[in-house]
Amino acid sequence: MKIPFLDLPAANIEVEDELIQIFRDSLRSAAFVGGPQVEGFEKEFAEFSHSSHCIAVNSGTDALRFALIAAGIGPGDAVVTVPNTFIATTEAISQCGAKPVFVDIDEQTYNMDPGKLEDFLKAHFAANASPRVKAIMPVHLYGQPAAMDEILALAEKYGLKVFEDACQAHGATYQSKDGSAKTAGSIGLAAGFSFYPGKNLGSCGEGGAVTTEDADLARTVRMLRDHGQAKKYYHDLEGYNGRLHAIQAGFLRVKLRRLAGDNERRRQAAARYDAGLAGNPNVIAPHQAPWAKSVYHLYIIRTRQRDALQSHLAEQGIATGLHYPVPLHQQNAYKGMGYKTGDFPVTEKAAAEILSLPMFPQLTAEQTDYVIAKINAFFG
Repeated sequence: MKIPFLDLPAANIEVEDELIQIFRDSLRSAAFVGGPQVEGFEKEFAEFSHSSHCIAVNSGTDALRFALIAAGIGPGDAVVTVPNTFIATTEAISQCGAKPVFVDIDEQTYNMDPGKLEDFLKAHFAANASPRVKAIMPVHLYGQPAAMDEILALAEKYGLKVFEDACQAHGATYQSKDGSAKTAGSIGLAAGFSFYPGKNLGSCGEGGAVTTEDADLARTVRMLRDHGQAKKYYHDLEGYNGRLHAIQAGFLRVKLRRLAGDNERRRQAAARYDAGLAGNPNVIAPHQAPWAKSVYHLYIIRTRQRDALQSHLAEQGIATGLHYPVPLHQQNAYKGMGYKTGDFPVTEKAAAEILSLPMFPQLTAEQTDYVIAKINAFFG
C-alpha cells in the first residue's frame, strides 16, 4: 500500500467543479485583485473564527508581520515566542524590526510553557533588560491551542500584547477557565492564519489572514497590505504589496464550507491512530490538553528510534514528515542571537524524536490501520 503524507489532489478533486467555476468567473469578470470574492471570504472567515474583523493577505507570514506593525511593535522591542515552530513566526517578528526571544515548550503539548514564560518575564523585567519585551506570540502548533488563560494573565500582569500564531489551527477551539469556548484567532489582540496549500484550509497557492477585534488595528492592516492606501492613490503610510488574490479567495470560500467537516475527519483519523498505538510503549502519541479541541493539522508521534522508524515506514510505502527537526535557536539564520545547544532542552529533545504520520481528511480507516500495523511491527 502506498500512503502519501498529505494527499492534496484528493482534497481538490472533491471540489474540482466548483474551483473550475471560480476560475472561469474570474476570467470573465477580470476581477483578480480585491472585489467581491475577497470581501466575501473575509466576512465568512471572520464568522467562522468568531472574530469581528478579518483582513485577507498574501501569506501567513504577512499576516503576522502586518499585525505586529499595526500594533506598534518595531525597533527596540522584543517579542517572546518558542523555538519549536516554523521560521515564519520569527521572520514576522524580526522583519517588523523587533527581536524574537525564546522560551521553552511544554513536553506534552509542544506549545509554549506558561511556567517557563513566567520565569523568563520575571527575570527580564527585574533586570530591566533590553530590548524590552512588548508582546508574546504563542504558536497553536500542530492544530492545538496553547495555554491561553495563563499566557493572557501574564500579559496583563506585565502590560504585554498577545498575538496568536494560528497558522496551523483553523477551527481549533479553546475552553477557557471562565467557561467560555473560544476559537483560535479570537483570543489575543490579533492572530495570523496561513492558507498555504497543505493547511487545514488551504488555497491553491499562497494566502493568509489577520483576525482581530480591534477596529483600528484592522484598518491599519488593510492599509499595510495595499501600499498604505486609505483610498486609491492616497497613502497614509508606507505599506506593502500583501493582497490576497481574488481567485484564491474564491477557492478558499469553496473550501471553507467544508472545513468543519474536514476537521472532524481529521479528528476521527487521529482517534484511530490513538487507539492503535495506545499499547506501544515505544511511541508517544499526541496529548490533547483538557482545554483544547485540536484540528490535527499534523499528527506527531515521538520515539527514540525516529530515524530507523521513518526509514522502515518508507520501505512499506508510508510517507512521513519531520516538523521540525532543527529548532530555530540552532538554525544558521539565528547564529547571531547568542543561543546555544542546551538552552531549550525540551524543544531539543522533541526535535530529535518527532515524526509526523500521514494526516489529511481523506485518510481512510484502512490506511491508518496499515500505518499502525507497520509501526507496531517495527517495534516487535
